[in-house]
Amino acid sequence: MQVALAYGRGRLAVEIPDHSVVITPEELPGLADEHAAFEAAVRQPIGTAPLRDLATPDSTVAIVIADITRPSPSERLVPWIMDELSHVPRENFVIVNGTGSHRANTREELIQMLGEDVVNSVRVVNNDAFDDETLTHLGRTSYGGEIWLNNDYLQADVRIVTGFIEPHFFAGFSGGPKGVVPGVVGIKTIMHLHNADMIGHPRSTWTLLEGNPVQGEIREAVAMAPPQFMVNVAINSQRQITGMWTGHYIEAHEVGCRFVAEHATRPVAEPFDIVITTNSGYPLDQNLYQTVKGMSAAARIVKPDGAIIAVAECSDGLPDHGNFRQLLQMCRTPRELLNMIEAPDFEMYDQWEAQTQAIIQCKAGVYLYSSLDDETVQNAMLTPVHDVAATVEQLLQQFGPDARIAVLPEGPQTVPYIQELAV
Repeated sequence: MQVALAYGRGRLAVEIPDHSVVITPEELPGLADEHAAFEAAVRQPIGTAPLRDLATPDSTVAIVIADITRPSPSERLVPWIMDELSHVPRENFVIVNGTGSHRANTREELIQMLGEDVVNSVRVVNNDAFDDETLTHLGRTSYGGEIWLNNDYLQADVRIVTGFIEPHFFAGFSGGPKGVVPGVVGIKTIMHLHNADMIGHPRSTWTLLEGNPVQGEIREAVAMAPPQFMVNVAINSQRQITGMWTGHYIEAHEVGCRFVAEHATRPVAEPFDIVITTNSGYPLDQNLYQTVKGMSAAARIVKPDGAIIAVAECSDGLPDHGNFRQLLQMCRTPRELLNMIEAPDFEMYDQWEAQTQAIIQCKAGVYLYSSLDDETVQNAMLTPVHDVAATVEQLLQQFGPDARIAVLPEGPQTVPYIQELAV
């Protein structure tokens, strides 16, 4: 059979054995009238007053958005929010790009994310996790993390967080409070939130909110300076909005998470020898760092000593900023890398993604089809692939012609799980 795998801005057609199991999320249709749905949602929100009532003409308003690595439909949500708050002058708005510890987005990228009219008429700032002058220390959580939050966010009279909800491999789900932490915090906060104990905890995983320490610290941190309003959506593979939740950043978010879990999680009866996954295409598969998410989704259903084939364009490299590349080259094997990161005295920016990749590779072999050169892939301790179908055939010689094969064409937009092992 042929499957079309999400890859970059298009699809990669691959021939796979007919007995393969293709696992996809439910592809919901977009809302018939997105703007009308938005207006209805913000005028009858969950757990808060209507959006329009939160601001006066004298109010300053901060709108937090997701950065370029996320397919959040900010180019629609932000103008709609500003229209709903049309009684507030544009000079009173600031848009805070929730980069977390990622690189700043360029003007061209911001125009892609927000539209030229918004970028030309509203102050837009990239969160800078590495500049303490742009941050304020608010205190410490019960988990031990020191919380540093973006000044532009803190100083606004009205704080609005936007984003989209999808399953997340550390925090259970994206969206909600996660738009603020780690979106607009400092690197000290991010380092603790992503330390080896937090990331390695068995409840820091997909679709789990309760008892998840990463989600727990996020919630404690955001409660120190909460947003007054949240606008979150679910989207389909065409970036059409399929659901919308507005109002209180916890109450409304949890309603959205239940909706997303219903349509994105998929049970399987037993694990597979080979799992082919993607990272959901652009913008999620821009780099290898993000591609670990697709690997993580596949790792949930691969047999020990099985094989994962990750398909991700990685047009932005590993990326080159940060320590991800360096971390992957500090040890000879994934087990050595994991042992280094889990050592009590080890701390290095980007270690969480390298830790997750190492955990996956300690379970299964990982192959990568991408635009990266072979040397780069090999230095990342992965096996480069130039032909997915041919690689599957080679693996069938290893595992046998009847080996179980699963395919996740949309990558981590689908969260599979072994039914009897469900958390």
